[in-house]
Amino acid sequence: MQTLYPVPVSEMRERYQRLYTGAVNDVLRFTYKMHAASLPSDYRPLAEDAKLAGMAFTIKGAPDITTEGEFEMRAEMLEALHEDTVVVWDCTGDVVTSQWGEVMTMAAIRAGCRGAVVNGIRDTRSIMAQQFPVFYKYRVNTGMFGRFRMYYYQKPVLIGEVIVHPGDWIFGDIDGVICIPRDIAYDVLLAAEKILYKEEDIKAMVRSGMKPTEVVKNGGYF
Repeated sequence: MQTLYPVPVSEMRERYQRLYTGAVNDVLRFTYKMHAASLPSDYRPLAEDAKLAGMAFTIKGAPDITTEGEFEMRAEMLEALHEDTVVVWDCTGDVVTSQWGEVMTMAAIRAGCRGAVVNGIRDTRSIMAQQFPVFYKYRVNTGMFGRFRMYYYQKPVLIGEVIVHPGDWIFGDIDGVICIPRDIAYDVLLAAEKILYKEEDIKAMVRSGMKPTEVVKNGGYF
């Protein structure tokens, strides 16, 4: 069941993309006492300036040499994708195969998907040409058929220390990827936006030549 928010999901996604992950992390840690919200630090954006934001569409898979029904499950997963989602793959530590490539990107874009978080990619230039935001761990030319398979999708998955539920919010930028529980995603957005406004005041104090100790006395921080 999709969580209802005071504003459309599309607007939330656009507003998240104006933020940066550090501000969101601070809100989760200091306001909500969540000290495990960031996905592992080895996920990096394919394009340095890429950002992704949207509701998690979760996938679980693992190294596996069986192939029966594998293509059919992939096709069903792609048909289940919906608008403003970010695909999050729990790959069970795979370091050998690519789970994402050119044609998968094409199908995801047609479904309105807004990005992917995955271990391995290939067809890298084609993904970049489609300007589809992907956060990944490695590039490799080995496809997953006969080496890795999907087991299920749209169930909770464990990525590093973070349990990602379908519908949680995923936000990524050059500093990594963070998961925001769906029930607090709007409130976190509002709080992170306030941090941006406050930091404009802090930067103005620094630019004015104010001493760091004075900045702190005036409510600023570093």
